[in-house]
Amino acid sequence: MNELINLHAVVGSLIYSFLGILILVISFVIIEKITILNLWKEISERQNMALAVMATGFMLAIAIIIASAIH
Repeated sequence: MNELINLHAVVGSLIYSFLGILILVISFVIIEKITILNLWKEISERQNMALAVMATGFMLAIAIIIASAIH
């Protein structure tokens, strides 16, 4: 029988998605611990736009690497 949705593919995609998000969060926490400044405090309280752009670039770069590795 031809299924419209392949259950194994959906489950695999969900597992890889959660794994990718977990790796992304862990890598951000590691960067947070390595840097001298508290990144979250600098971005949220002091409105440091340069640091926010840097953090965004970091997140996108890690997300692209994880997506490429999963694909």
